Amino acid sequence: MSDRFLKQLDLLGVQLEEEQQEQFFHFYELLVEWNKVMNLTGITDYEEVNEKHFVDSLALAKVMDLRRVDRIIDIGTGAGFPGIPLKIVFPHLEVVLLDSLRKRVHFLDEVIQKLGLQKISTLHGRAEDYARMPEYREKFDLCVSRAVANLAVLSEYCIPYVCVGGYFVSYKSGNIDEEIKQAGTSIRVLGGNLEAVEKFCLPQSEIERSFVKICKESSTKNKYPRKAGVPGKNPIL
Repeated sequence: MSDRFLKQLDLLGVQLEEEQQEQFFHFYELLVEWNKVMNLTGITDYEEVNEKHFVDSLALAKVMDLRRVDRIIDIGTGAGFPGIPLKIVFPHLEVVLLDSLRKRVHFLDEVIQKLGLQKISTLHGRAEDYARMPEYREKFDLCVSRAVANLAVLSEYCIPYVCVGGYFVSYKSGNIDEEIKQAGTSIRVLGGNLEAVEKFCLPQSEIERSFVKICKESSTKNKYPRKAGVPGKNPIL
């Protein structure tokens, strides 16, 4: 493994055992291999994948004690970020990866099988649909999303999955102050409370990252999320 990668993780308080290092390298190989035939990522350089996908995913450890989390869902996971890196480093987690593109879900299933990961599953479909199902609604200690979407929209996708007392953490970058302000109504209506916005640079880099940390204080009303497609077109503002 890259010494830089291991040093960056060490600065996050994350140390990898040999098997975990091998899993990350195998994940990288599968990502590059599948990326030749489908669009998974625009980043394929080894060091860049380590930093911009793996380290970035694991930066969550700066703001959440993941040892106290049992069940996590990753909404709009794409190529498995942040869900798979979190699962590799914190194997006790029960992880669900949700994505709307079937081909990406096939890739995720292959990664899970080849890396020998346990207690991790995939869902193909829309976040709005699964959030209304009893087996997923308010069943997770933590919901994460690294998806590129407005926070007001993401809140409606994600907060319904979180149990009361749990958290939704959105990975954001750049100037997000106005976006956070606009999402205030959505967060409150859905039962959440904006607890903190943690801004920092990834270790040994100039890459800016913000974590929007939302605590679920009350159950989400049954009418949310609205039917598929509506949150994106008509956010709660």
